[in-house]
Amino acid sequence: MSEAQQRWDRRFAGQDYLFGTAPAAFMTLQAGVLTPGSLVLAVADGEGRNSVWLAGQGMRVTAMDSSPVGQAKARALAARNGVSIDFRLGDVATWDWQATAYDAVVAIFVQFAGPDLRAAMFKGFDQAMKPGGLLLLHGYAPRQVGYGTGGPAQSENMYELPMLHTAFAGYDVLHEVDHDAVIDEGTGHSGCSALIDFVARKPKGI
Repeated sequence: MSEAQQRWDRRFAGQDYLFGTAPAAFMTLQAGVLTPGSLVLAVADGEGRNSVWLAGQGMRVTAMDSSPVGQAKARALAARNGVSIDFRLGDVATWDWQATAYDAVVAIFVQFAGPDLRAAMFKGFDQAMKPGGLLLLHGYAPRQVGYGTGGPAQSENMYELPMLHTAFAGYDVLHEVDHDAVIDEGTGHSGCSALIDFVARKPKGI
């Protein structure tokens, strides 16, 4: 068991849901680009708040996370909401991104990845998407470290729009914004936050 898995197991161990049970506001605002029935990969899905909501909107969802503790709570949340999800234990560092071609990849606050792992992960997102597939990415901007309302203390783990343009060069950007907003997502994300929203479509020719 890796140190990272142990850390997340400890964070998810309480009865409450660390980031709440409601989806990220970004998810509800942007999921209209997805068509019901789409095959969606929810990356590092934790306790299931986003995958459960997506399944409730008619998506066919694969939810991956490295923490069995978090995933057990996600399964319970799915059962309470009467939705079916393909839950899989897996780490972004070792996930077989080419195993299945998805209509969309959804990554919400995947900020534990430093620059090297993030680069490999972004490449994996591209590999996992069908041509014409959608990327829905939401996370913190570097100034979030000064706000202290969620996320890691490493500013290099955060996102900037130019970085995303470089990582997903050739994609058709449907929505992007770097903004501050007050969020209330459990005890894990609470207060004024520096946020990056990025929705883009993979070119159909690749």
